[in-house]
Amino acid sequence: MSEISLPGPAQRMVEAINAADTDAFVDAFTADGHVDDWGRVLSGADGIRSWANTDAIGAGARMTILSAETDGDTTRVRFAWESSVFNGESDGIFVVDGDRVASFTIPPHR
Repeated sequence: MSEISLPGPAQRMVEAINAADTDAFVDAFTADGHVDDWGRVLSGADGIRSWANTDAIGAGARMTILSAETDGDTTRVRFAWESSVFNGESDGIFVVDGDRVASFTIPPHR
């Protein structure tokens, strides 16, 4: 099985979740970055920190990337998620801007 490769900023975001490091998670994003979780958009450092505290790190989340495909600045992933809020698999979309994540989107399940 080949190793799954993510762009550096996206990998740092995943590592921050799994290390329960909220500051590193927020720092992985651009200043105007955002998380879009099923249409609930949280922007900027405060919004991203809020999502980390309620839905990710504060919920004891572990994120495992199952597959990834990168085209330009956009990486589409399938990931497994374990937390006190949600357990299961989801799709995700990272958009990278330079050395940071501009956005992380979890689209609604179909």
